[in-house]
Amino acid sequence: MRNLPNYFLSGLLVVAPIALTIYILIAAFTWLDHLFYVEGVPGLGLLLLAALITSIGFLATSFLVRPWLTITQRMLHRMPLVGIIYSSIKDLFAAFVGDNQKFNRPVLVRINAELPAYRMGFATQENIVALDQPHLVAVYYPHSYNFSGELQLVPVESITYLNISSSEAMKFIVSGGVSSIRGVPVPREGESNDARVG
Repeated sequence: MRNLPNYFLSGLLVVAPIALTIYILIAAFTWLDHLFYVEGVPGLGLLLLAALITSIGFLATSFLVRPWLTITQRMLHRMPLVGIIYSSIKDLFAAFVGDNQKFNRPVLVRINAELPAYRMGFATQENIVALDQPHLVAVYYPHSYNFSGELQLVPVESITYLNISSSEAMKFIVSGGVSSIRGVPVPREGESNDARVG
């Protein structure tokens, strides 16, 4: 009987991650499927949505449609408030997919010179020329257990690039350091910070 609480916790560690993963996938599937809901045919709405997005992607690459798409995007950029929302969302999506992915350079940032403590994030721009600060690197820090984060402009000498995949780095950060990865290299005293480690 004394082991029952331990058995319960062991079972919870097995069941909870699987159940939550299935729940999130089903909830996402259901929400997307209802965008083009077809009575009595579950999943057809999701297939129609995927087909529509693929068709738009095909048309967007056409030389006949591309000029009109460019004009539309320019108009959206110039509209007050709408331009800020549109450009921010577009840049965010482009950071995760496409040819200009941004969250693919995991880094360690030394917090200060005296204390050997580090923050883990992603270098999104390696120099801030637009702000006349070419010696600064834009680093994004995702928050643990949350879908948010913060931006910090960091001197390049405080940056250490990590030789790990961006997905492993993101998993490690979002889990609050609980998820294991194959070594999170931390530079030792006297080691060059601008060296790529791993």
